[in-house]
Amino acid sequence: MTRVEIIVNQSIEADLFETFSRYEIARHYTKIPSVHGTGNSDPKMGDHIWPEENAMIIIYCKKKEAEKIEEAVLEVKKRFPQEGLKIFSTKS
Repeated sequence: MTRVEIIVNQSIEADLFETFSRYEIARHYTKIPSVHGTGNSDPKMGDHIWPEENAMIIIYCKKKEAEKIEEAVLEVKKRFPQEGLKIFSTKS
């Protein structure tokens, strides 16, 4: 079993789920809708200074699906290179 964590800017979240749908992956997930933090792009704090927010998606799946999820995330990242989108996975 692999745990996949995705941090995505809410502005491209719909694009990510649309890509998952096309790949027929990530049908079962947990979503944390409002995640704040700083990374390689502008801070996402949900306040008047940094109003944008991220979402976190957590998926437990088999290795093959995790690989397809990574492909899908990379596809979205290529379309939106300036938006925050990161993927992390660990085998459990």
